[in-house]
Amino acid sequence: MSSQRDLRLDFFRGISLFMIFLDHIPDNFLAHFTLHSVGFNDAAEVFIFISGYTAAEVYGRAIDHNGFWVACAQIYRRIWQLYVAHLTLFMIYMAEVSFTLSRINNPFLKQDLRVGSFLTEPHMAIVKALILEFQPVFLDILPLYISLLALFPFFLWLVRKSYLWAMLVSLAIYIVANVTQIDLPAYPEGNRWFFDPLAWQLLFGFGAACGIAAMRGQEIVPERHWIRETCVTVAIICAFIRLSWEFHAIWPSIPAILNVTIWPWVDKTVLAPLRLVNFVAMAMLAAHWVTPKSSILTHGWAKRIIVCGQNSLYVFAFSILLSTMCRMVQLEFHPPIYAQVLYDILGFLLMLGLGELLMWYDQATHHAKPIHVVAEAKP
Repeated sequence: MSSQRDLRLDFFRGISLFMIFLDHIPDNFLAHFTLHSVGFNDAAEVFIFISGYTAAEVYGRAIDHNGFWVACAQIYRRIWQLYVAHLTLFMIYMAEVSFTLSRINNPFLKQDLRVGSFLTEPHMAIVKALILEFQPVFLDILPLYISLLALFPFFLWLVRKSYLWAMLVSLAIYIVANVTQIDLPAYPEGNRWFFDPLAWQLLFGFGAACGIAAMRGQEIVPERHWIRETCVTVAIICAFIRLSWEFHAIWPSIPAILNVTIWPWVDKTVLAPLRLVNFVAMAMLAAHWVTPKSSILTHGWAKRIIVCGQNSLYVFAFSILLSTMCRMVQLEFHPPIYAQVLYDILGFLLMLGLGELLMWYDQATHHAKPIHVVAEAKP
């Protein structure tokens, strides 16, 4: 059973954090060079797949060492940590947005960020935030992750018994979610969760199955020449179509190939089939081209990205606050391209700096001598 950490997971998760930051800023020049420009999926799929992969590794080993029920307790402890992190992020986010809107007073920003309800009836908005129904812009990924982990013990038990049955059950739930379009209610009334957990659990589960297989030295999808060629073909076709949309947005004379026809098949909320197929193809190619011992992982810049991936919760939360600020600046002042690039670079440096700070702290506390507290004698 493999116990060595696969740095590719941290590397690609770190890259996804930077792409999420760029993609959250509208009309951002550098966002034209992220994953969504060359395919029907984006960094959200990378984040959820790797989260499932790492969750299976961590809690799979917990089952081996401490038993199933202890692993379940650890999973729900992690859910509590994520819940607290989400509420803390929500509080800081709303403070940032509310303060800015009090100075700018732009009604469009209230609508764009989906915070109007908080400003008009904060008492109800806070209650809905506590039960994860109120999800302003960018505050929808952590509720998705929490909901996926909530049912993860059952899936983890099943996938350890049989990859096939686990994925069949997950696929059945995914099909039902896409066919019935089941909505999870969101606040204000009439809205729904942006990420449907019943659909996205398939990708999370696929990542978990790959994680369990990696622990056992097995492969979910075997290395075959024809499989790799199929993945290349799918990736090229999807990139060609998606790039035509990008170029059409810049030069309308260039046709947007199949834009209207296939749009329902790339819907992000229910992780539409074409998004899923496109991501799986690109993930398999990435796993083939970047091996666990690839030299790219040893470069200095790659190590810094890996550090961000290893501290993904903190860096992600920080990036949300940064991208929200940049989004408000972008929509209010419409800065030129050079200004966009400047605050993109500044955002990168701040995220990298946070990763380095967290790494330093981990190393310092790991090597620090334990503090022995002597109880004061009672009189």
